[in-house]
Amino acid sequence: MKQLWAPWRLAFIEQASHGSGCIFCEKPALRRDEKTFILCRGRHAYVLMNIYPYNNGHLLVAPYRHIGALEELPEPVLLDMLRLVQRSIKAVRKAYAPDGFNLGVNQGKVAGAGIEHHIHLHIVPRWEADTNFMPLLGETRVLPQHLKASYARLKTAFSNGRPRAKRSSRKNDRL
Repeated sequence: MKQLWAPWRLAFIEQASHGSGCIFCEKPALRRDEKTFILCRGRHAYVLMNIYPYNNGHLLVAPYRHIGALEELPEPVLLDMLRLVQRSIKAVRKAYAPDGFNLGVNQGKVAGAGIEHHIHLHIVPRWEADTNFMPLLGETRVLPQHLKASYARLKTAFSNGRPRAKRSSRKNDRL
């Protein structure tokens, strides 16, 4: 049997075993966006990174409200989610230049929803040659960038590529 070591996952596994609620409700309430990998907040929904991504840049868009089905979303929430999808695609294009995207909603357990009672939309960037032998033969996905590095790269792309400037009290420093 082959082993693939991923020691950084232990912290998540231990944390996940203590949680009792919905991650899509809990994460935004913590107001610790960098720690919870939240990239962008809208009025009714927000964007976060998938911590078990298919590819680097795999994002999720979820409403703040605990709603389980797409058809139950009020129109303002649905519109906000779609606006965030557009913004996410632009940010991922800027950060990673993918060749295309898969967008999807897995509604219900039989449809593959890992978290079935809180609707969320997947945004998965795709590249012409993003399939290699590891997923096909080894049933293992290899991601070329750590989640924290991906977060920093995407956060910059969401802020239009301009890091926030520090304000200075000295006149010459502002020039």
